[in-house]
Amino acid sequence: MPPHSPIASHFQGKLTSQVRRVLPAYLALLFVFLFFANTHFFTAPIRAAHKYRRELKYQQPLQPSVETIPRKIWQTWKVGPLGFEQRDSDAAKTWPAKNPRYRYEVLTDDNAIEYLEWHYGQHGFNRPDFIDLYRELNITIIKADLLRYLVMYAEGGVYADIDVECLRPIDRFIPERYSEQEVDMVIGVEIDEPAFVDHPILGSKCKSFCQWTFASKPRLPVMMRLIENIQDWLHGLSEEKGVSISQLQLDFNEVISGTGPSAFTRAVLEQMTAQNHGKPVTWDHFHNLAESRLVSGVLVLNVEAFAAGQGHSDSGNHDSRGALVKHHYHASGWPTLHPRHNHAMYGEVEKCNWAPDCIAEWVCHSPLPRFHSTSEGAY
Repeated sequence: MPPHSPIASHFQGKLTSQVRRVLPAYLALLFVFLFFANTHFFTAPIRAAHKYRRELKYQQPLQPSVETIPRKIWQTWKVGPLGFEQRDSDAAKTWPAKNPRYRYEVLTDDNAIEYLEWHYGQHGFNRPDFIDLYRELNITIIKADLLRYLVMYAEGGVYADIDVECLRPIDRFIPERYSEQEVDMVIGVEIDEPAFVDHPILGSKCKSFCQWTFASKPRLPVMMRLIENIQDWLHGLSEEKGVSISQLQLDFNEVISGTGPSAFTRAVLEQMTAQNHGKPVTWDHFHNLAESRLVSGVLVLNVEAFAAGQGHSDSGNHDSRGALVKHHYHASGWPTLHPRHNHAMYGEVEKCNWAPDCIAEWVCHSPLPRFHSTSEGAY
C-alpha cells in the first residue's frame, strides 16, 4: 500500500483520534502510579503548608480557660487503683495523701477510649483524628505517652507516672516568688549533659525535660503542638516504612525521640520560641539551672525537683528540700520490647549513666553498633 494512499491516511487519522481519546486515561493512570510510588514527594508540599498554618496558630496569644493550674492529679495504668500491685499502690497513695485538696483520678486501658471520645468527639474538641490515632496504635508506651498529653490538653492539672512518689505537696511546685496566675506549665530538667551532644547514640538524649511528672493549665498551645507533632511523626513513619500505624515496630531511640522526653522537650522549646516573637529559646537557657526559670509561661525547675538521685546532671538526692518527687522506675519495663544499640561486650551505652570514662571506653571498643533486645532499662 503506497504510504500516502487515502486508506493509509484514513487509518492514521483513526489511530490518532483513538490515541487522543485514551491518552487522558493513560496519563491519569500514570499519575496515580507515580503518586503512590512517590507519596512522600507529592505530599511533602501539602504537609509543609499544613505545618506552616499550624505554626501561625501556635503563635497566637494564649487565652487560658482557667487562671491557675487545676487541682487535679492524673495517672494512667493498666488497671484502676483497686487492682494496683503493692509497689504501685504505695507510690500512688502519696499523691492524694500529700495533696488532700486535689482530685485524684486514674485512667486505665479499659476506660481511656471513653475518656477520649467524650473530650475529643463531636461534642468536645471535635478531633476524631486523635481518637482514631489512639485506637490504631498497638505500641503500649506510645499509647501511654500520647494519652497523658491528650489528658493534659483537655483538662490540665498534674500528671505523674504510676511509679512516681510524691515527696512534697504540689503547692511547692511553684516557688513563692512567682504568682500562680503567670505560670501556665511546670516542668523540670531530667538530663542536662550537653557535652555529649555529638555522641552518635546519646546525643539526642543529652538535653531533656522530664515528662514522668509535669503540671499545666488546660488547652495550652504547647500540648497541642506536641500532640500534632506526634501525629505527623507517626503518619510520616508509616509512609516511610510502608506499613500501617497499627503495624509499626519501633526501636528504643524512635520511642524516645517520637513521643518520649526528646519529643516533649522539642515541643516545649519550639513553643517557647514561638511565644518569644521567634527569638530562639535553646537549651542554653536551662543548662546548669540553679533554681528555676519562667519562660513564656513555662516554669522550668532544676533537675533536682523531679529527677533527683539519677547520679548524673548534678541531680542531687531525694533528701534535699528541693526534691519534689521520686521516680522508682519499677513501671519502666517498656524498653524490653524495643531494641536498642547493644555492644556484645559492653552492653548498652546508656548503662554508663553519663559517666565520661565509661562512655569513652564503650566508644573506643565498639564496632558499628548493633541492635539487640534489652532486658532492662528506663528513660
